[in-house]
Amino acid sequence: MQVQVKLLGTQFGVAAPDVPLPKNIQLTNDGFICPKASMQGKNEMQVCCRKDPKFKANVTIDEEFLPRQSGDLTIMYDVTRTYDSNYWAQVTILNLNPLGRLDNWKLSFDWMRDEFIYTMKGAYPYVVDSSDCIFGTQGQHYRDLDFATVLNCERRPTIIDLPPTKANDTTLGLIPNCCRNGTILPPSMDPSKSSSVFQMQVFKMPPDLNRSELSPPQNWKINGSLNPDYKCGPPVRVSPSQFPDPSGLPSNTTAVASWQVVCNITHPKGASPKCCVSFSSYYNDSVVPCRTCACGCPSNTARTCSTTAPAVLLPPEALLFPFENRTAMAQAWADLKHRTVPNPMPCGDNCGVSINWHVLTDYSRGWSARITIFNWDETAFPDWFAAVQMDEATRGFQKMYSFNGSALELNGVNNTIIMQGLPGLNYIVGETDGANPKKDPRVPGKQQTVVSFTKKNTPGINVAAGDGFPSKVFFNGEECALPSVLPTNNSNREGSTAILSIFLAVFVFIVLHQ
Repeated sequence: MQVQVKLLGTQFGVAAPDVPLPKNIQLTNDGFICPKASMQGKNEMQVCCRKDPKFKANVTIDEEFLPRQSGDLTIMYDVTRTYDSNYWAQVTILNLNPLGRLDNWKLSFDWMRDEFIYTMKGAYPYVVDSSDCIFGTQGQHYRDLDFATVLNCERRPTIIDLPPTKANDTTLGLIPNCCRNGTILPPSMDPSKSSSVFQMQVFKMPPDLNRSELSPPQNWKINGSLNPDYKCGPPVRVSPSQFPDPSGLPSNTTAVASWQVVCNITHPKGASPKCCVSFSSYYNDSVVPCRTCACGCPSNTARTCSTTAPAVLLPPEALLFPFENRTAMAQAWADLKHRTVPNPMPCGDNCGVSINWHVLTDYSRGWSARITIFNWDETAFPDWFAAVQMDEATRGFQKMYSFNGSALELNGVNNTIIMQGLPGLNYIVGETDGANPKKDPRVPGKQQTVVSFTKKNTPGINVAAGDGFPSKVFFNGEECALPSVLPTNNSNREGSTAILSIFLAVFVFIVLHQ
């Protein structure tokens, strides 16, 4: 196996004829030991990796199968029934990331041997089209097949989930864990809703007309509407999956063949977040809004607003209005506070979701914050969740009053608080028109709660200095853009100025009366 990687650029301190090389190179596959690489001349390095005799896989497998791997999300492709010309496959999408989720998922892959989808249960093709089969080699081979009932003949089909109304449909449903409108929740939120399953009947083409000739599709990709990006590896042959017997007997049914696809969350370079955060506090009457262009800005906006100017501080009530209705309030607030505003004014954040974190109180034994989630999109968010990471404060977490909240340990570190709406209230509506659409601004969907903390478990915490603000915020698995500054504590400064003024007045009074 060989691969070529082209590198562009220079390395400090390495001049011709020397060639900059990696510090080390090694296999990341489980079960191998790789010593430090050795140099072979000035432009080559080698390393000899050997199998680790002490390595034990975390699952018991046969020698002919590779071990199952873990990732943020896994996809199982299990062949459950096979015939000479076609087979039934069950596809299971399993979310393993405690903060990852998918909404309105779309799954795509490539058929490598001219296969086509005849029928499906639990999901459906995004495009129903059999024309590629009718005018292709499939139509020439299957002359007696009614292609009017064939669902999809694309080389790269896209699969979507069905709505809950089809869950008990005798033709399309009756598949456990199907039909949830494409929503897959994190296991930390609801393990029963952390997977999605569908089945499809796949027809094969010569020379694979044998019940033992089975080839999984390749180049898998999955994404959602407001979710992280996933990078999926190739399907790997693993030991056959086992399923509970559908008749209810205390036995398991084994798949004919199984492949596993492992997907991990990636952060593409240059990709913009889809949500943002604003900060405010009881000790400062100005709000630090979401960053300028936090979720990106169209290329033509620079003519009307500045994409580089920092966001202007706002009065608290401005958070309730869409960005286009905040300009006058921002300018009036700046005049009141004797601040200058840039010209042109900064562009908006362009985020569909914004979250305000407000430090509400701070006293000797504890403190509290208020969290408000705004939905500026017309699409509602059922079964939403959010999470915050606070390195210094999570150990003191006590309670949320309008949300369900709990501390969550990630990678052995207890610094995350996850939250969702109360039962029956876990739904954020979309943005709607005001009472009088001709003159009133649009109204965002919103939910709010107060969260309390104790200082008993966090001695030395300094809320105003930054410990009371999250270092990361997530909404529906997507990391949100944070402000670049925190609200300043002006109370001490104003108090010191007042004391100094009184002292000077007394001093002048004494001098004048001597």
